[in-house]
Amino acid sequence: MSIRVRFAPSPTGALHIGGLRTALFNYLYAKKHNGEFILRIEDTDQSRRVDGAEDYITTSLSWLGIEQDEGPKKKGRFGPYRQSERKEIYAREIIKLLKAGRAYYAFDSDEKLAELRREYEKKGQSFKYCSLNRNDLLNSLSLSEKETKKRIKEESYVVRLRVESGITITVEDKIRGEIKVNSDEIDDKILIKADGMPTYHFANVVDDHHMKISHVIRGEEWLPSLPFHQLIYYAFDWAMPQFMHLPLILKPEGKGKLSKRDGDQRGFPIYPLKWNSNIGFKERGFLPEALLNYISLLGWNPGIEKEIFELEELIRLFDVGKIQKGGARFDFNKARWINHKFIERSESKSVLERFPAFFSTMSMIKLEKSKLAVYELLKERLFLLEDFKSEANLLFNDPTTYDEKVIKKIENGRPEKALNFIIELIEKNIPASNWKQKLQTWNEKADIPFGIIMQSLRLAIIGSLSGPDIFSVCGLLEKEVTLRRLKKLIIYLNN
Repeated sequence: MSIRVRFAPSPTGALHIGGLRTALFNYLYAKKHNGEFILRIEDTDQSRRVDGAEDYITTSLSWLGIEQDEGPKKKGRFGPYRQSERKEIYAREIIKLLKAGRAYYAFDSDEKLAELRREYEKKGQSFKYCSLNRNDLLNSLSLSEKETKKRIKEESYVVRLRVESGITITVEDKIRGEIKVNSDEIDDKILIKADGMPTYHFANVVDDHHMKISHVIRGEEWLPSLPFHQLIYYAFDWAMPQFMHLPLILKPEGKGKLSKRDGDQRGFPIYPLKWNSNIGFKERGFLPEALLNYISLLGWNPGIEKEIFELEELIRLFDVGKIQKGGARFDFNKARWINHKFIERSESKSVLERFPAFFSTMSMIKLEKSKLAVYELLKERLFLLEDFKSEANLLFNDPTTYDEKVIKKIENGRPEKALNFIIELIEKNIPASNWKQKLQTWNEKADIPFGIIMQSLRLAIIGSLSGPDIFSVCGLLEKEVTLRRLKKLIIYLNN
């Protein structure tokens, strides 16, 4: 069987991390089995369509390396790939169901249906348009053929699926197993709306059939729709694809699905790229390959201790049998850690070339090899590329304050004498790479603990005891800068 999967987002806004995970799992499954990944834009609800959303979706997927085999920007045999451009297909297919008596026209007004819902609520019941009451409502099943044709010409209408009563619907999900539902629990849902556009449910099934989709991998929120979708397949006498419903991505803490509000409150992104005023993972300094790696572990586990994977490894290891049923909790710190690991292992020159916006603080450095040296010094301290600016601050700006706890710790150890000796080394043009040996020989004669010397040097250059190797830092700084910082601390200590 030819494997064909699809990712079918609606262009109603930015692509949420949950949507990214769905796209990725579809992509991994397709590539694992030498299949095809189709992008389909489900834009039947034009009232909710947002300008720029479709381009945002395609750009986000492309940035992450999830390339479409077929879609709006890569034509294939089964297009168009926007539902708004497939109206003729839906019109042809609904006629088949109407002629077969498996769907029917309904002329009930919104006001009448709202009134019925209120009446049922007063009785403590929920109104359902179904086999129990449809013959008492305004539709082609309760009207004569002549009256029906007249109303079709003169009135607005919808088309509903005719759901038979008392049938046990058995559906199979590769992750969740077998699910059984009685048809009496399902109402005669609308297939074609009053504006002539198909509902999500109808277009979804028709498109999957016409595009020869073999497997449907989608979020858990669509699991309740599966029995109804199966009824549509049965109405057409079409074979169903295999279904897999992915677990929800949960809040970092507490109950419920991860939302934009969680990101706003806790200070992390949930979109791949910037959307309006919302900063995305890209703008925070995530490498796309690192983000893919993290998202792949939300609800799936390869069954080995290793956690860092390139895309090719994920494709090779991906197994739907290892997708969990329970929700996957989002952990931004874990995402940062994985990004940190990718920064460490990525070729430095490539990172500088791919993400120049994060390294604007080095614009005053003329030599590319010097820029590379600065990045090499700091890369192991970066969890996000946005961290580079603050980490590099110690190289480009003198300390404005000193850690007073360190001052109290060293002030009785004659730090001024140690700093003056280092100044002598600089004035003799001894490179920073040789200072450690010189200082270890000198400290015994001067009777100053080596720890005091190192803390004094680090405090002078950085302002605190944190930071990368201090001799490497001094090796990158210009001679005048190092001398100025050493002398500034001496003055501060004397005062």
